[in-house]
Amino acid sequence: MNARRMSLRSLAVAVGTVALVAATVASAAPAPDPAQAASERTRAFDAPGRDQVLRAAMATLQDLGFVIEKADSAAGTFTAVKIEKYPLRFTVSAQPRGERQIVVRADAMYEDTPVTAPQPYQDFFAALDKAMPVASHSAD
Repeated sequence: MNARRMSLRSLAVAVGTVALVAATVASAAPAPDPAQAASERTRAFDAPGRDQVLRAAMATLQDLGFVIEKADSAAGTFTAVKIEKYPLRFTVSAQPRGERQIVVRADAMYEDTPVTAPQPYQDFFAALDKAMPVASHSAD
């Protein structure tokens, strides 16, 4: 019983520490430039169809340890959650632009706070680039 209490206490301390660090980082971080933030969260792919891009994005997040929570293929969106280490939620949308491009936008949330750090988006798009048979480029 003591080992279980110690384990639960350690878990509570770890969760509290992660929340404290996240709150500290969020409050200490400078406000991101909106144009730069949008650029970090958006990529355009020369792809034949939205479904192909959505499937690749879902597979990419699953490879990164996320679980698909809900998907709406008609709207071209899905949400995935990762609870290992920290609660992180990604919402991804894929929308056609012109006849040959699909624009992918990712929005990450840590608990109820938008993630402004570029790293999660860079990791996602780097992995998605490898999963797609076509090259991506800035959506600007």
